[in-house]
Amino acid sequence: MGRADGRVVLVTGAARGQGRAHARRLAEEGADIVAIDALTGYATIGYSMPTKEDLAETARLVRETGRDVVTERVDVRDRDGLKAAVDRAIDRFGKIDAAVINAGIAPAGTPVWEIPEAEWDDVINVNLKGAWNTVCALVPSMIERGAGGSIVITASAAGIMAAPNLGDYNASKHGVVGLGKTLAKELARHRIRVNILAPAAVGTDMMLNPTMLRLFCPDLAEPTVEDLRERSARGNPMGVPWLEAVDIANAALWLISDEARYVTGIIVPLDAGALG
Repeated sequence: MGRADGRVVLVTGAARGQGRAHARRLAEEGADIVAIDALTGYATIGYSMPTKEDLAETARLVRETGRDVVTERVDVRDRDGLKAAVDRAIDRFGKIDAAVINAGIAPAGTPVWEIPEAEWDDVINVNLKGAWNTVCALVPSMIERGAGGSIVITASAAGIMAAPNLGDYNASKHGVVGLGKTLAKELARHRIRVNILAPAAVGTDMMLNPTMLRLFCPDLAEPTVEDLRERSARGNPMGVPWLEAVDIANAALWLISDEARYVTGIIVPLDAGALG
């Protein structure tokens, strides 16, 4: 038996990166998946967003495990769209037991006082308001069902500490931590657990793109992934440059499983010692 057998799990930002890893890992352990992604671009963000082909590949990887999956193209800034997607998933599967609220974007390279208002709005609305919208769309059905559940929210190491030139991202992730801890208190009586993941650098498109390479290697004219790999490994207590998406998915799996049945309101740092 898998650790997520019989569960239906909603994952936002599921088309690639950490979201895809969550969907696949949970499916490997027996969960059916509701995979949501906006598949939209942002003029304020310096890297490309996922495509419909990416979301289809996530679905293929889930089905490869033998589990079922539905995909939804919904922007987490659209609460009505999220609610409709939740309703359709419940019609399909009869329930949603858990969620990994993972959708997020990250700009880079601007001091707080120089952040364009449009960029601030995009980051806060996707990362923080999007998490809130997802909760509002999903939680009433979980309460009504009366069977408990688990919600895992992806914050960041930037939700515990702060990095320069990422002020809007830092603010959004600190907000996500506060949202998750509040929900844990409010939902405990319904046996719905809420926990927060705080990953440090993860080797996905959000990090391994030219904008982020220039942020972390400002002295190099054309920094490469290998340049960043070397620097990050030197500065990391465990000597690894970054985590892999599956490392974050394994933590989410544990929090959703019965192994964590009395765990709620915690922040799980996934940092290879960087926050120590």
